[in-house]
Amino acid sequence: MESTATLRDLILPAWRTNALITERVVRALPMSVYDAAIPGLSRRTVRSVAAHLHTSRCGWVRTLGSPYGVAVPAGVDRQTVSRAELGQALRQSARAMTALLSLGCERGGRVPATARYVWRNLALDVGHVLTYFVAHEAHHRGQLVLIARQLGHPLPASVTAGLWQWKPDRPGRRVRRH
Repeated sequence: MESTATLRDLILPAWRTNALITERVVRALPMSVYDAAIPGLSRRTVRSVAAHLHTSRCGWVRTLGSPYGVAVPAGVDRQTVSRAELGQALRQSARAMTALLSLGCERGGRVPATARYVWRNLALDVGHVLTYFVAHEAHHRGQLVLIARQLGHPLPASVTAGLWQWKPDRPGRRVRRH
């Protein structure tokens, strides 16, 4: 007899894969790229775009999760955060986002609206919430890959191929961190 996967079994691994891919891209940025101004946008840096991913996650957790007990990770300074600090922060905010999505799974597949959620443009079923977060991060990962290339430091094929190769090599094997 086949077992039926729960919503949690489907949503949380998908989020974890997305978070891992984001972390890998940020970790792969050469320091000369991480510290660089974005071509044509001298006030924005690669560092600030990468840090925005963590900051955005924290904002959503604060808005939707904190009223229900989901802890909001500490923020980072978009202008000064080191790559190592950002890697740690991304892992923390990924766990907080997992908790937020878990909340939605436990609440019948919907992240509950809160008084802080004033934007009201995002459907709060966990499928749409997950899709929004993944699309947002994929957009910025693409920016980071393109900017690195524009600055003359294309990311290694192992990283760029990893944007699309998410499946573990063998059944039961977890995607490993590089």
